[in-house]
Amino acid sequence: MGQTGWVRGERPYWAWALAAVAAACWAATVLVFAPGYLSPDSLDQLRQARGMTRLTDWHPPVLALVWRALIAVTGSITSMLVLQSLVLWAALWVLARCVWRLTASRGGSLAVLGIGLLPYVLTFAGVVWKDVHAAFALLAACAVALTGLLLRDRDPRPAVRWGLLALGVLFLAYAMLVRKNAFLAAIPVFVMLVLALWGAPGRRTWVTCTAALAAALVVPAAAVSLFAAPLQTKQGAQIMLDDLVHVLTVDELRSADVSPALRDRLVASARECERVGALSDAYWACYRRPADGLRGDSGEITSLWLREMGGHVPRYLQYRLLLFTTLLFETDYVYKAGITRNDLGVEVAHPRLEDVLGTYVKGTAQDLPWLFRGWFWLAVALVLTLRPGRGVFAMPVRALGVSSAAYILGYLPIMPATDYRYVYWPAIACSLGLLLLLLGRGRPAPPPTAPGATAARPLTAHEPADAGSQ
Repeated sequence: MGQTGWVRGERPYWAWALAAVAAACWAATVLVFAPGYLSPDSLDQLRQARGMTRLTDWHPPVLALVWRALIAVTGSITSMLVLQSLVLWAALWVLARCVWRLTASRGGSLAVLGIGLLPYVLTFAGVVWKDVHAAFALLAACAVALTGLLLRDRDPRPAVRWGLLALGVLFLAYAMLVRKNAFLAAIPVFVMLVLALWGAPGRRTWVTCTAALAAALVVPAAAVSLFAAPLQTKQGAQIMLDDLVHVLTVDELRSADVSPALRDRLVASARECERVGALSDAYWACYRRPADGLRGDSGEITSLWLREMGGHVPRYLQYRLLLFTTLLFETDYVYKAGITRNDLGVEVAHPRLEDVLGTYVKGTAQDLPWLFRGWFWLAVALVLTLRPGRGVFAMPVRALGVSSAAYILGYLPIMPATDYRYVYWPAIACSLGLLLLLLGRGRPAPPPTAPGATAARPLTAHEPADAGSQ
């Protein structure tokens, strides 16, 4: 415990040392990934951000709008890489600092920063994807929650608590705006945030916090819809299309009660998917897409799905289970190599560094494939959920486990492909959870305090708790 003086002292040199390491890692991340690795999805959003194509809701319009604002201010598309890398390393620095202050472990705090350098985390750190943005926003919300846990028993002013809640809620809302199914991962993190800030919140506190989260989600979504007016692409029909062409037989599709043009496309899609062995993602792999994409077909596809899936429950369940087990045990696309060939003139700034990163990630994936498998992170998530320990980090550990497990299991009915990016957040969250579980051993958690009380000043018999807790 000789380091306790550093933790409690007036000159926190170690916090600044951690900040220096995090800043160096942030700069290195920007250098390696510059100007940001871009897939076809990323390039589509870049075109929208530049105003070259119309804004649509196929990909999250809020991401394209943020990118547009960054380009307007900086004049560079690299600004998005700078921002998302900054969120990652700033969140890890805050987490590392909280761990140091709560455990007096310099090695533990450095290990938290090391999470960002793990191959299964670094692989997508500079890829402009909604999955990456959602994961980093969730991680930032966790950093706010641990800050609240650190300050909770030091009697922070109400303004500090509500300010931290507002910041955490903004990160959670952004995660859900860029990745719709991220709400499954965000809700446990939200619960962790509130418990970390208030310990034993009353009913009134829960209602107020929940209302704040709802407002942070609904207001920006409504503003984007009203003022940016993204084109409605009916992307949800993509999942139903997968089910139809993989669950129904060709003969059943040939007799489907839809328009002749759609019927021909469904039959041709089922045959093409079988020919090329495409288990999912039929819209891109097998479907003869009309000029308006799914907009014209979505109504008929939805009606046909509702009529047919009820009569093919066994086949539907078998198909979805097959796809889900493929995600778990044959997780694909563990690395996005550089920038997809494009007509925008965007290329990787440092090809040699891209080669180094690719060797690091793909070599690890070859030698330790389980680190990139959905089953491994689901197993870790369940362990963290059921056995979070009894230490100071028990509540955050369980929240991270629940968040990860819910996110992975939530893909069972909606998974469009079997990519590793769909378990990217669980990989980050479980890595943090395992580390907190290890560091929290032997460090008893403080007992929950009633709202308004602290470890230094408990409530007296004449001082009421939060009326909402009654």
